[in-house]
Amino acid sequence: MSEKLSVRERREVWRERTEFMPKSAEEPPARNQSPHSSDEAGNDRGAKGGRKKESEKTMEKENKPGEVPVEAKQPGEASKIPFRDELGAEPCLWTDRMLAALQAGVKGKKWFSLHDKTGQMPVLRRAWEKVRKKKGGGGVDRVEISHFREHEESELQKLSEQLREGRYQPAPVKRVWIEKMGSKEKRPIGIPTVRDRVVQNALQMTLGPIFEIGFHPHSYGFRPWRGCKDALRKVDQALKAGKEWVVEVDVKGYFDNINHEKLMEEIEAKISDGATLGLIRKFLQQGVMDSHQGWQPTEKGTPQGAVVSPLLSNIYLNELDWEINRRGEGCEMIRYADDFVVLSHSQEEAEQALERIRVWMAKRKLELHPTKTRIVHHQDKEGFEFLGYWFKAGQRYPRKKSVEKIRDKIRGQTSRLTGRSITKIIEGLNPMLKGWYGYFKHSHHQAISSVDSFVRRRLRAILARRRGKNRHANPNAHKRWPNSYFASEGLVSLMSLHREARQSR
Repeated sequence: MSEKLSVRERREVWRERTEFMPKSAEEPPARNQSPHSSDEAGNDRGAKGGRKKESEKTMEKENKPGEVPVEAKQPGEASKIPFRDELGAEPCLWTDRMLAALQAGVKGKKWFSLHDKTGQMPVLRRAWEKVRKKKGGGGVDRVEISHFREHEESELQKLSEQLREGRYQPAPVKRVWIEKMGSKEKRPIGIPTVRDRVVQNALQMTLGPIFEIGFHPHSYGFRPWRGCKDALRKVDQALKAGKEWVVEVDVKGYFDNINHEKLMEEIEAKISDGATLGLIRKFLQQGVMDSHQGWQPTEKGTPQGAVVSPLLSNIYLNELDWEINRRGEGCEMIRYADDFVVLSHSQEEAEQALERIRVWMAKRKLELHPTKTRIVHHQDKEGFEFLGYWFKAGQRYPRKKSVEKIRDKIRGQTSRLTGRSITKIIEGLNPMLKGWYGYFKHSHHQAISSVDSFVRRRLRAILARRRGKNRHANPNAHKRWPNSYFASEGLVSLMSLHREARQSR
C-alpha cells in the first residue's frame, strides 16, 4: 500500500480488510490467530503451518519473539506499516518489525519477553504523557498529577526499575460512588493512583495491538478510530437491510463480575510472558479501598475507571462477538463495551441468538438482567435503547435519561438567582448545546425542538424574575422575549442546525 494515503484513507482500507467472517468454518477464529493470518486465496501469510516455506524461513530468521528492539530507530518518523494508527501501536514500543510479525503471525502464536518493553523509560514517558493530559485526581496515596510532575524523572525511573525487577506492586483502587442518572441507585467508580495509571497505560500500549488485531469488526468500544457513532451507524445499516428484530441485552454488573481465571485463559492464549501475566494478575487482585467499608479484596471483576479495564473487557467478550456474528447466519451483533444489541431478520432467529447468549454467559459466570434483556421489533412503540438513543417506531430519539441529563445541565447554568448577564449565560450554554446536538443530531425533530423550548423557558424565567414578575404568572413572556430576541443575543438554535443539516444532505 502506498505510504501517501491519508490517515482517513488508510482507516477505510483497514475497515474493509477487517469486515469479514471466518471462511472455513462457522466457529470464531482461534484465539491466538490474527484475522490477517487467514488462508484465503492469494494470501501466503497464513498461521503457522499454512505459510509458504520460504516465508516461514524468512520470519524465523528475521523475527524471533521477544528479541526485537524495544524502541524504533526513528520514533518520530511515520511507520512503513500502513495500519500502525489503526492498531493504536505506539512507535516508542512497536517497531515496524514487531508489527510485521503481528500481522504475519509470530512463531508459536504467542508473544514472549514483553515485560522489558513495558518497563522501558520511553514507554513510561509516553504513558505518563497520556495520564497527564487526562488529568484526574489522586488515588489512595493522595499523590496528585501536580506532585508527580514535580518529581517526574525520579518517579518514572523508580517505576522502570520496579517493573524490570518484578517488584512493582499496585496500590488498592479508591472507590467513589456516583449517582446514576434517573435512578436512586449509585454506581462505583475506581480511581487508581497516578503511578498505577502510568503503569496501566504502559501495559495497555504493550498488549493493545496484540489483541486489537483479533477483535471483531462489530466491536466499537474503546478501540482506536472507533466510537459510539460508528456503532450507531452499523445499527442503522442493519435495520435498513431488513434486520428488524432486536435482542436488547443488559449484563448485570458486567465489570464487577468478570471471572479472573476465564479472563486469564483468554490472555494466556496470546501472551506467554510470566512477568507480564503476573502484572495483569496484580492489577486484577489489587483490592479496593472504600470510604465506607474499608479495604476489600477483588476476587472477580475489573474496576471501572482503571485504564486497562476496557481492553480486558473487550478481550473477555471477543469470543461472543465471533460466536454470534457467524458467517451465513442472519444475526448481527453490534457491541460497545458491555452494551450490545443483536439484530436479525426474524423473531425465531432473535430467540435462537438470545439462547446462545444465555448459554455463553452462564459458562463465563455472567448474568443477564431479567427485565432489561428482551426481544422487540424496531417498529414497536416501546422500541429499544442503545448508546443513548431510543429507537422507536422507525424513528430515533434521545432516550429519556439522555434528555434528563441535558436538562439538568441546563438547569445548572440557568438558575433564576444567578447574577450573570443573559449574554454570559448564553455563552456558557452554547458549547453544551452544540455538544449535545453533535451526538443526537439524527434524532426526530420533536426531540431537538423540545430542548430548544426548554432553554428559552429557563431564560425567560430569569428575565421575568429580574423584572419582579413570576414567570408562570406572566403568560406573555414569550411575546416580550420572542425567539428572535435570544437569537440576537447569540443563543444557538438546535432546530436551525437541524434544518441546515437536512438541506445540505
